[in-house]
Amino acid sequence: MKYPVSSSLRHKGKALDLDAAREVITLLGINGEPMGNLSWDFIIDQILAYRKPQASRDTRNEPRVTLTFRVKYVTPEGQQFESRASGIGGGGLFIESLSTLPVGTKLALEFSLPSEPSEWLPAKGLVAWVCPKADQYTFSPGMGVRFSEIHPDIRNRVLELVKSLQTVG
Repeated sequence: MKYPVSSSLRHKGKALDLDAAREVITLLGINGEPMGNLSWDFIIDQILAYRKPQASRDTRNEPRVTLTFRVKYVTPEGQQFESRASGIGGGGLFIESLSTLPVGTKLALEFSLPSEPSEWLPAKGLVAWVCPKADQYTFSPGMGVRFSEIHPDIRNRVLELVKSLQTVG
């Protein structure tokens, strides 16, 4: 099904062709030539990545700091990743990644804090939001992971680290 672009001044004359069977949207040029296409999955992920979080549930209740450290994570399907994290707080961490996972993905995590780089601390988390490209809040694409399970001693270590860095900063 074709939808002409008529209100957008920059793209007037182009059209969007929705293919429900293949779940693809194609941008057609002024002469009807295909200019590119995107899957519905990608479009949905983009919309979810840029929506404003609900103030009641999705806002942070824990202090956090910008800090670079290593993180390993495994998906329920067994995919293993190792990356860099660039922020942490009592509620979760931010993993830098060009290949973000869908919101809601459960992860088994291990991270090492700069004070003890050889010690890996376990936790479980859930992808709460994704940032597919750097923006004014994050300097790198990646995903925010909310802790779903973390040992109280590890959480306390994270909170102590956050508090000490906030005092210094």
